Formats: sequence, C-alpha cells, structure tokens
Amino acid sequence: MQYYVGIDVGTSSVRGALVDQNGKVVVQTEQPIQIWEPQPDYYEQSSADIWAACCAVSKKIVQSVDLSHIRGVGFDATCSLVVLDEKFEPLAVNAEGVNNRNIIMWMDHRAVDQVDRINQTKHCVLRYVGGVMSPEMQPPKLLWLKEKLRSICWEKAGHFFDLPDFLSWKATGATTRSLCTLVCKWTYSAQTGWDDGFWKQIGLEDLTVNNHSKIGNHVLSPGSRVGNGLTSVTAQELGLPKGIAVAASLIDAHAGGLGVIGADARGSKLPCENMPITSRLALICGTSSCHMGISKSPIFVPGVWGPYFSAMVPDLWLNEGGQSATGKLMDHVVKSHAAFPELESNAKASGKNVYMYLNCHLESIKKCSAVGMLTVDLHVWPDFHGNRSPLADPTLKGMVTGLALTNSLDDLAKLYLATVQAIALGTRHILETMQNAGHQINTLFMCGGLSKNLLFVQMHSDISGMPIVLAEEVESVLVGAAVLGAYASGDFKSIQEAMEKMGKIGKIIHPDLAQKRYYDNKYKVFLKLADHQKEYRAIMQNI
Repeated sequence: MQYYVGIDVGTSSVRGALVDQNGKVVVQTEQPIQIWEPQPDYYEQSSADIWAACCAVSKKIVQSVDLSHIRGVGFDATCSLVVLDEKFEPLAVNAEGVNNRNIIMWMDHRAVDQVDRINQTKHCVLRYVGGVMSPEMQPPKLLWLKEKLRSICWEKAGHFFDLPDFLSWKATGATTRSLCTLVCKWTYSAQTGWDDGFWKQIGLEDLTVNNHSKIGNHVLSPGSRVGNGLTSVTAQELGLPKGIAVAASLIDAHAGGLGVIGADARGSKLPCENMPITSRLALICGTSSCHMGISKSPIFVPGVWGPYFSAMVPDLWLNEGGQSATGKLMDHVVKSHAAFPELESNAKASGKNVYMYLNCHLESIKKCSAVGMLTVDLHVWPDFHGNRSPLADPTLKGMVTGLALTNSLDDLAKLYLATVQAIALGTRHILETMQNAGHQINTLFMCGGLSKNLLFVQMHSDISGMPIVLAEEVESVLVGAAVLGAYASGDFKSIQEAMEKMGKIGKIIHPDLAQKRYYDNKYKVFLKLADHQKEYRAIMQNI
C-alpha cells in the first residue's frame, strides 16, 4: 500500500493526515496556531508558528507506517499573505514592528480604502474577479503595506508569498508559486502571466523589477512536483525521508473541492450521474464558505471571482463564490447571546457539543411543523463581515429582524436556526447568480467542518432545492491535499485520475420539497433585507 501526507493549514489550526492510495484517511491529527487581532478587522499570524505546527502534525501521523511507503506530500492553506525579508526571515506586518507576526490573514479587512481605489481603476484584470476586487486579495494588502509600513516593512521586504506557496518553499527551498494562488488572489494570468500595467497603475510598479522576483516568476500547476522534493533539513523537521515528492500547493478551499468534486457518481441516481463534472458545485464550509463551480469555457459571473484557468482542476475554468463569515458567524451569534452559559452547561451535561445540543433542542420545540418554520417571523442578513459574493460589497453589515423582549434558550435556538438559514439563502443567491451567467449546476458536493452539522446540510439542500453529497471521508480537504502529493509522486497519470480514485461519495441528503414555498418566501425577504440596508444607508448619507 502506498501512502501520501496531506497537510492543511486552516484559520486556527494545522491538520495533517496520512492517506492511502484509495483515499482512506489512515490517521490524522491537529495542532492549534496563534491568531493576533491588534484591532478590529486586523488579523495576523506567524509563519514560524505555522511551520512548527506543520512539523508537529507530520511527525505524529507518519509514525504508524514504514516511511518507504510514503510517496508524496501535499500542502494547502488559507490565502494569507506572508512577508519575508531578503534573507527569508519574517518581517513585521504591524506598526509595532513585531517580526514574528509576519502574516496578514485572509480575513483581514485593513485594506478597504486601498481596494476601493484599485476598483476605481476598472483595469481589465478586475474582469477576472467578478468585476470587483475584495480586500481579502493580495494587491490591496500589498498596497496597504507600501503606504502604511513603508520603512519597517515594504522597503525591507524581499519575498511576498501566499501561505500555500510559503509552505512548498519551506519544504523544498524552491520559490515556485502555484497557479492556484497567483491566479485566484494575485491577478496572474495562466495565459499571459503578470500584467505590469496593472501593478504600475495601482502604484506597485516596484513589484515588476527583477522579473517579478518578489512575487514569483516560476509558476506550476497544482500537483506538479516542486524542485527536488524535501530538502534534508525539512525532511528531518517533518519526520520524512529526503527527496519525497512535494506538490505545488492549493488554497484550502480548493483542496476541499479537489477532494470531493471528482468522486465517481455511478449508481448514485444523482442528477449529476452520467453528466460532466461541470454539473457539480463544491461547497467548502468552515470559518468561511467557498462555492467552486467549474466550466469548459470561461464564464464571467458578476460579483463572483474568476473565471480562473486550471486553478483547481487542470484545463477547466473555475468560478469561486464565497461568504466571508459562516462558521465564524454562527459562533459569534451563539456565543454572544445571553442564554449561551445555559446552553454550554446543558450541552456539557448531555455529552454533546453546543451545536448538536441546539439541533436537538430545535427538534424538541418544533411541535407539529417542520423545524425550519420556527423562523417564520425571524430573518437574518448574514454579512456581518461584508459580502464577498455575489454583491461584492465589503461594507455591508449584518441584520436581524423579528427579535422579541426575551433571551431564553428557545430564543437562542431560533436565532441560531435563522442564521444557518441565512447562510444557506446566501448560497442560493450565489448559485442563482452563477446559473444566470451560464453555469449548469444540479448537485452540491459539500465538505469542511460545517458539513458535520446535519441541520446546516439539510437547510442548504432544502433552500437550494438540490441534493447534497457528503464525501465518504469527512476530511475532504485533507484528502485533497493528499491527492496533490499522490499526483506529484507519479503514482497517478493525472490529477483527475487521482481525484476519481481517492474521492468517494458518502451520505446523500435530499431536499424536502414540501418546504419549497416556505423557503421561496424566506428568500424574497432575504433579498429585501439587502435592498433595505442600502436604502437606510442612502437616507443617512443625507445628514
């Protein structure tokens, strides 16, 4: 049996898995990583802390097998910005000059002013990010560093990496970048490379010097073998033999897509059976959610990132919708409620986590109606951290209508349910926008931490009206990372072959069509909430 190591750097932890050639997770482990929030909307991490966690999880998972049977390593990570000096040492991304905090996290929104100015240029590269760039992408963050930290950071910087590329560099010593990261977050084109005119127009022409050495000039497709494999130093740090194949990396959501979207659907009786892979949408749900749709030809979707060529599946175009806060929003709503201490105590006494307890509590109070109907008068607009897709407006705020003068556990459960429904309604909004632009999607393939919450899954199925496929292996992101390592090792002829053989269909959730009219009406209210917020903003501007 051959094995592959998949390492996933998420928002708050690093996870590692040993995956066999059939896609079975043999062993996995997890290590927390630090997050600093020096002020609202500023989020920072440490590349040294993250690499140490990668080494720790790798050493743990490889102890159970003969190392000679481990054939490849694949990394995925959040699309956070790593800054190093010319000697590849960490460089501060903060005014305090703390070099250990050298990563601007993916969810950091410090560069809102910079992204507004970039969007005002209406440069042609913006066409490939849905027409509007997000503050979560790298150009606005780079511009912020130049304008706000010129002397302590910008002028000393030697290398800017997307976090997935930092990991493959750390493992191999090669400054190779992945097509996934550069195309999705940096405006690179798979066909034409960097557009120097864009960097000059936004005031970052210094990134074009020395053949773009600071941002990358050697680019490989995801899964391609990087350099000469693990160096002797990193092999020892990871507990693996020198020279093992290391794959060009993926953004974490894209790894989840890779791990689930290519599974063999024969005999499943799903709408996507005997249909091309373009009939599927991968929905990766964790701290945030990403919606991955692929097509044979480029489809331009307003407010949805892409189309990106070969950014996830080779030779196919990718559109990426997203919600900036989903799991994070659910945590915020639940933990900030007055009844949370009671919930936490009850959940602990019952041996359940708080979300399992809430799901059971909702079942106990629903009476004769379906659970979803408990929120007939309670509606949430979920963009507490701005709207990534399809409105592409980072200034939008969250909204709740239908609150009463009570703070009981029942109230908390209903507000939690309304929040889950709002997230699912946001997915429907993204799906409809993609369908209207030309995508032909009929089945959702879901993975990520929130896919373990069956209420969350069922609400997405009911509200979208589509079946949802869960992977046989719950940890699809880790399987996706391992798929990269499997292809880099040469054991599979293509990424597609590795996807099909290592990704397998598990449980299938079907929509409750009896609830269609109810959710159609909830969706009408959902859309009106956004319209009303814009109206309120316009009224208050006339002061």
